[in-house]
Amino acid sequence: DYALWQRAYLSGERLEGQLAYWRARLADAPPLLEIPTDHPRAVGPRPRAGSHRFALSTRATRGLQALARREGATLFMTLLAGWQALLGRYAGQDDLVVGTPVAGRDRRETEDLVGLFVNMLALRVDLSADPSFLQLLSRVRKAALEAYAHQDLPFERLVEELVVGRSLAHAPLFQVTFALDRSGGRDLLELGELRPEPFATGAAVTRFDLGLTMREEDGSLSGVLLYRAALFEPETGERMLRHLEVLLEAVAADPRLRLSDVPLLDDAERAQVLHAWNATAVQHPEGCCVHTLFAEQAACTPDALAVVFEDRTLSYAELEREANRLARHLRRLGVAPEVLVGVCLERGLDLLVAVLGVLKAGGAYVPLDPASPSERQRTLLADAHAPVLLTQAHLAARLEGYRGAVVRLDADREIIAREPDEAPRVEVAPRNLAYVIYTSGSTGTPKGVLVEHRSVLNLFAALREAIYAGRGAGAPPRVSMNGPLSFDTSVKQWVQLLGGATLYPVPEAVRVDPGAMTDYLRRHRVEVLDCTPSQLRMLLGEGLLEKGGTGVTDVLAAGEALDEGVWEVLAATEGRPGWNLYGPTECTVDVALSRVWGTRPVIGRPVANARAYVLDPAGEPAPVGIPGELYVGGVGVARGYLGRAAQTSESFVPDPFSGEAGARLYRTGDRVRWLADGTLEYLGRLDFQVKIRGFRIEPGEVEAVLREHALVRQVMVVAREDARGEKRLVAYVVPEAGTEVTRAELRTHLRERVPEHMVPSAFVLLEALPLNASGKVDRRALPPPEHEEVGASVAPRTMVEEVLAGIWAEVLGIERVGVEESFFELGGHSLLAMRVVSRAREAFRVELPLRALFEAPTVAALAERIEGLRRAGAEAAPPIERARREGPLPLSFAQQRLWLV
Repeated sequence: DYALWQRAYLSGERLEGQLAYWRARLADAPPLLEIPTDHPRAVGPRPRAGSHRFALSTRATRGLQALARREGATLFMTLLAGWQALLGRYAGQDDLVVGTPVAGRDRRETEDLVGLFVNMLALRVDLSADPSFLQLLSRVRKAALEAYAHQDLPFERLVEELVVGRSLAHAPLFQVTFALDRSGGRDLLELGELRPEPFATGAAVTRFDLGLTMREEDGSLSGVLLYRAALFEPETGERMLRHLEVLLEAVAADPRLRLSDVPLLDDAERAQVLHAWNATAVQHPEGCCVHTLFAEQAACTPDALAVVFEDRTLSYAELEREANRLARHLRRLGVAPEVLVGVCLERGLDLLVAVLGVLKAGGAYVPLDPASPSERQRTLLADAHAPVLLTQAHLAARLEGYRGAVVRLDADREIIAREPDEAPRVEVAPRNLAYVIYTSGSTGTPKGVLVEHRSVLNLFAALREAIYAGRGAGAPPRVSMNGPLSFDTSVKQWVQLLGGATLYPVPEAVRVDPGAMTDYLRRHRVEVLDCTPSQLRMLLGEGLLEKGGTGVTDVLAAGEALDEGVWEVLAATEGRPGWNLYGPTECTVDVALSRVWGTRPVIGRPVANARAYVLDPAGEPAPVGIPGELYVGGVGVARGYLGRAAQTSESFVPDPFSGEAGARLYRTGDRVRWLADGTLEYLGRLDFQVKIRGFRIEPGEVEAVLREHALVRQVMVVAREDARGEKRLVAYVVPEAGTEVTRAELRTHLRERVPEHMVPSAFVLLEALPLNASGKVDRRALPPPEHEEVGASVAPRTMVEEVLAGIWAEVLGIERVGVEESFFELGGHSLLAMRVVSRAREAFRVELPLRALFEAPTVAALAERIEGLRRAGAEAAPPIERARREGPLPLSFAQQRLWLV
């Protein structure tokens, strides 16, 4: 009787009114609440659940109850507001949807009726403009009351009506739920003498990512958090409940707090992320400068080899004398502390003489890449106001118009050689500049970063303590100088001269050839290789770490995010020679490092005398596991940007956590999070993060999954606009040498592992990713994807194919479609797929499921599927309002939902 009544009641104007409300309420709602997970969100994650329980203090419970009464809200609304505030902080979203069950027993006739009447409501809340908790509670109250007034519409009908993209990786509309049980533990049923009792149904399962159920019993509040075990570790669930307790305690005490000011961390966790994991203070060379420390090393090991380039060498004593002569020559040209000297030299011994000579003269060197356009070189020299330039004769000719003094180290060699070989006396302090290095300019106009002597010396001490100390006693290491001088990683390489290492500047022609590079390392028995992950991947393919391959014992990967594939190779190598180093130019090369081991790429812990803070948008410490922007403090932080006071004050901000007067933090713009073991995980650039069809996507996640394909050697995923102005993901893939991989294979590989919205709409196959002079991938040089007319020459052959091709062309916004072309390779996605299927149903009068397009993604294949349905007489189902009344009685909507579960 109820089922028949319900179907008759929810029809006509009443049904349209409910639909109209929910359409408006959930228009453009975010499709996914992007809570950070411990494991990637994969297609069809197992529904196994974990759970944790907690209880609120009596003081907090009474405070929340009183708050609800004062604001004319229910306790449910108050607790829901707290839960949504926590979720907003976790996800970094100010627009979110949470599901909640409603009993459905809002009529007297159903009060005592046995049966399932439950429905799910989608409660959307706006957290924008940083409201106070009181303001949020008002918003939640309004949203809840409106939703209750429109609670009759079945959840499944709502999903169908909104044409929500379906995914096996997550539930539609909402992935997090909340419920309040106010039964107080009393039995709800009394069946004569029978006493109903709950019983366990086996392992806990959940359809949602997270579900919080709270219970009010005897004036106290407790709760249980159910979480999907395929996404979250148990300690993450426990930590989330601790944060919820802190939040509810705070708003119960002061509901006027703005959401950004509501604390999540208890005292113990705050002390951990701010101080315990930043306890990095160690002794480092103080009161001296880079060149004085080198002079001490040269005095200790005068005959040891300092630099080897091709067939030429310099001992420490020879390098010291040549640098002293050049320093004296530079002093005659006016070089003194804080004076900048341009250095534009090709690789060789002169490069190290120039660096040390400038420092010994008291100046700071400004490296220029000799391979870069002359216009850029002139621009940087003009910006630096460098009065002196060190170069070579054939390079000087490209810099016509430069008005400073030009020293040609080759042509002027005899003049410089007449200078005394003792070091000039110059008063240089640790706070004086050592070098000014310009950023790559990939994010705008190049900026000169001002780095002091003390920062360079701290880098040397930090690397010596973390990496080189573990090598034990013996001969100093042979270190490759792989990076160009204009790339700040070169500082990390040449600074090893302060510890007695032998430096091997790699010839440019060798550096760009993986085979030649591997042979070079083998011939010279180089032990320490410092390179970008892009170069490292190519060298691994040449047998870099195979037995008998080379003598490399330590691989320092830096400059880019280290991908999972390379990480796994290094972690599996005997002796584990890999190191992952992280650092921006503004913080003197490296501020965090990690030995490569385990299965998860991390950038590790802060190096000596560096501090790392993960902060939320309000500048407060983010809890463990929650992404935030990385701020770096400590000795390595640069002075600022040359001649750019406004940009310096924007990027270098006061440090409120160290307690040191005048201490500053550098805002990296990198998105990271603390892991439970105190290491930092790099999640990508804040400015590379994209939103496509409402989903926030980190391209690095897609890249990591693509690299798992056996035939993929390198990959870069970026967001580009198509002809319609819509953003779409484009994957640039370099196959393994001697192999071929198709776009269809790559797309299938991804679809089996990630949600559909993370599958790029275009794949571009390249022989190699374009690299800039620093060895990083040059994003600006990636070619635009072209429309692959694989099947465009095959025109429609039947009426069904012709109609389908027209539908595809209209939906995809392209001129024509060949019958053998894949819908998804043409730029299609799940939302567009729904439009195609809907129009095909109308055109051919068949009940065509959405999965048919995924299983038959070409016009020809789908046409064959439709022809088969027509031959089998599978006509489209009639509209619901015309459903027949004879035969078996219908189920209620809630009964249908039970079967769907």
